[in-house]
Parts: sequence; C-alpha cells; structure tokens
Amino acid sequence: MSETITETPQQLVTGHKADGRRRYAPEAKRKLIEAALQPGVSVARLALEHGLNANMLRTWITRYNRERAAAAVNSHPASMPSTSAFVPVIPVRPKPFHSSSGLRARLPNGVEIDLSDASGDAVASLLQTLSALSCSNSTKA
Repeated sequence: MSETITETPQQLVTGHKADGRRRYAPEAKRKLIEAALQPGVSVARLALEHGLNANMLRTWITRYNRERAAAAVNSHPASMPSTSAFVPVIPVRPKPFHSSSGLRARLPNGVEIDLSDASGDAVASLLQTLSALSCSNSTKA
C-alpha cells in the first residue's frame, strides 16, 4: 500500500450510542471505504490501522457499493426495462446442424477426428458417447 489514509480512530469515532457501540463520522467512513477500494490495499490491514474490525469495514464497503449501484440505476432509468413492458415471444425453430466449416479435432494421444461430413445426429451421438466415458486414469470416478 503506497498511501495510507491519515484519519485516526479518534477522528473516525464521533461518539457512542446508548448500547455502547461507536458512532462514526460519515465523511471519515467514506474516505476509509474509498481508500480500501484502491487496488492493492489490504482491507484487513487498513481496518487494523484505524482500530476497526475488518468485517465491519467490509460491511461498509458492501453497503457503499450497493448504494452506488442503486444510484447508477436510478440515474439511468431509461436503460432499465420497465416491469410493465410487453415483450413478444416468438417461437424459433432450431436450424439443422451443418458442418460445412469442417469440424476436426486432434486428441493428445494422436487420434484425429474429422466430422466435416457428419450429420447433426451423428455428432450428437458421438458427443453423448464421449461424455459417458471417463476422462483418463487420473480421474477417480
């Protein structure tokens, strides 16, 4: 971490709640969260340096990211689909498989497979057979 945030726990903590939990200055929290979001920064180390539990800082980061995402969605409502929008569903018939591009494979053991002239049913049958085989002796079935 090349830079550290200069806030101290005393500046971060503004008081205590009735149940004894600490209150934190919103601006100091935001600076700490933004520092934690920098590349290469250890959240645990940053929390420790500022007298915080790392889980609490991670919770703040998660909440901050959610709020930013929600703000981005709210600022661009046209990009989000309307829940009442009607989208027609048009059935599509699957196109028959044509291997005009030449489907060929060379396996590590030297076996070559050429499926250029194979029908879609033949390819499907071959793939089904191959998927039933174990990969190698190294895999425990």
